[in-house]
Amino acid sequence: MTLPPIDIAIPAIFAGPVRPLGPKAVPSAIDRQPVAGPVWLGPLGIVGDGRGDRRHHGGPEKALHHYAFDHYPWWRQRLDADGPDAPPPLTALLSHPGAFGENLTSTGLTETDICIGDRFRLGQTVIEVSQGRQPCFRLNLRFGRPDMSRGVQTSHRTGWYYRVIRPGRIAPGDRLVLIARPQPLWPLARVLAVLNGRHPDPARAMADLPQPEISTTGLKSLAALPQLASSWRDLARKRLASGRIEDQRRRLDGA
Repeated sequence: MTLPPIDIAIPAIFAGPVRPLGPKAVPSAIDRQPVAGPVWLGPLGIVGDGRGDRRHHGGPEKALHHYAFDHYPWWRQRLDADGPDAPPPLTALLSHPGAFGENLTSTGLTETDICIGDRFRLGQTVIEVSQGRQPCFRLNLRFGRPDMSRGVQTSHRTGWYYRVIRPGRIAPGDRLVLIARPQPLWPLARVLAVLNGRHPDPARAMADLPQPEISTTGLKSLAALPQLASSWRDLARKRLASGRIEDQRRRLDGA
């Protein structure tokens, strides 16, 4: 199979320590800042990059998070971040990359363009797409909106995670080059559609969650997809066994 010519610049890399977030001082590293030079990327992520909740964030399957700057204009419009009544912190937050706590930013690559298992060369490293993001309530605190995590999930603008195949140094300005695509039939957008469904009314996508029908065929395929993160394969198996979508309120709302 001929590989798509994906070769894009990574203009900024973000990392940072755990800090208190929101009125209850929830531990979070979502306020990552641009790094000035080369950093070491190991199996668990960038050295010095924190995780506020190591049970659900981080680990080898979520070593590095990539979010498309292509989505920022959509978010500014959806949240009316450029309107006269927009809170200045929201306008500032969406004026530059880093708002979603991403480690990598780029333009020209979104959830429809990458597939599970895609391998990329970045600097000295080789990284592999493992899963999408399952947004949590920390996004609500970050943006000052109780519906932000739900909006990220229902819009399928989640970003994605990499596992690290070969550690090494990466630096702002390095190019992300596709070197292997073992699962061309499984772009991340398709995976998200199987797991999350598509909201029938985009105008309400920030207000409630769709209740996708259980796709037995789709979930069976995900459960057997070897490059998919083990936690997502387990999730597919659990939904197959139960025939329903689990309660997501604790993750999305902090309830």
